[in-house]
Amino acid sequence: MSAVIEQFLKQLQHPLIAGIDLSLDRMLRLLAILRNPQKRLPPVIHIAGTNGKGSTLAYLHAIFEAAGYRVHRYTSPHLVHFRERIILQGKEIDNAGIEKIFRYISPALQQQQVTFFEAITAAAFVAFAEKPADILLLETGLGGLLDATNVIEKPLATIITPIAFDHTEFLGDTIEKIAGEKAGVIKRGVPCIIGRQEFPEAMKVLEGKATQLFAPLLRLGQEWRIENHRYISPAKNIELTLSLAGEHQYDNAGAAIACIEQMPQFNISDEHIVKGLASAVWPARLQHLTNHPYCALLPENMELWLDGGHNPQGGQVLAKWLEGQAKDKKIYLICGMIKGKDMREFLRFLAPYAEFLCSVIIREEANSQSAEAVAEAAQAVGIKAQGANSIEKALQTVIEKAKDQTALICICGSLYLAGKVLEIEK
Repeated sequence: MSAVIEQFLKQLQHPLIAGIDLSLDRMLRLLAILRNPQKRLPPVIHIAGTNGKGSTLAYLHAIFEAAGYRVHRYTSPHLVHFRERIILQGKEIDNAGIEKIFRYISPALQQQQVTFFEAITAAAFVAFAEKPADILLLETGLGGLLDATNVIEKPLATIITPIAFDHTEFLGDTIEKIAGEKAGVIKRGVPCIIGRQEFPEAMKVLEGKATQLFAPLLRLGQEWRIENHRYISPAKNIELTLSLAGEHQYDNAGAAIACIEQMPQFNISDEHIVKGLASAVWPARLQHLTNHPYCALLPENMELWLDGGHNPQGGQVLAKWLEGQAKDKKIYLICGMIKGKDMREFLRFLAPYAEFLCSVIIREEANSQSAEAVAEAAQAVGIKAQGANSIEKALQTVIEKAKDQTALICICGSLYLAGKVLEIEK
């Protein structure tokens, strides 16, 4: 990363600072100073939800590219490099591009104080407005209603993936309040695709908002469904072969297809959909590490996986996948988590399948839980656990514990931890 980029990022505050003011007013004032780049963007698909946003976006990206379209995308957080957040015509923005945009928006930041996420979202909008594309895939950062990305007046479609408890200090302490924030991306008359909702209260809020705004709803289990790994709607019946692991990915892929169905202006065939779903890439979501330096430490009878799920619903999804793996492998976990997450509830789902957990602190992350705190949370839900002072030490400990067993080792608990693993590969 260049010195210009490092200096700029250091000037900005952490996106999860205490007392953050969730509001669109500052964002709109900043964008006005920058000549409103959000009004000069390619057509937008806006994606909100608690879990599955990134995977759904990755499927859409791959489908559009399979059909020959130019794709911009905006996601957060990044795993290794800041550049991952801003994709221009299918490629990460380069350092020169970031430096140019940061220099352009820096004077505006002197006039309008904003958060880290507001500043980089404004920077992304400037980048997207300057380079032509056929579609922009836009992921919310936090919530929806007052999220910095929610300044797009008329997207082509919105998607709301599963809603669960996360960021309750900002979004509210009930599922209705959280769903109300996510529902803020729904726009008048714009189709809204709804993924699987575990909480009926969340669906009720979404349906109420859509009715109020005359927004057509495309709901999993109603207007479309997933059955025996097939996507089924009144117009389509497609067998799904996915590049990403886990049963939950069929729901995410289905949401992407349901979205595509609402866009006849694009020439996207079933063949393009099938090709895209089979080629989508989204790191740190049940990712099998095969060429990572850590793999050289493993005996032949062990395999290494990486997952960034970090809230109870993420733990439930990971547990469902581990249940299938545990039929012929022993499961060992290396876990690090961020403060503010419900550690016990996350780990409770993993407890039936874990032989042992080795906890770590996420280095260079001020909000990291201590290894001791994570180990205590694991022990509280019945998982044998101990701490280690690095991922490498944790891996050595787990390998010694597993000995000659056929074992699956999963590094989990945080996208920040996943990023630390993946940066070694880079």
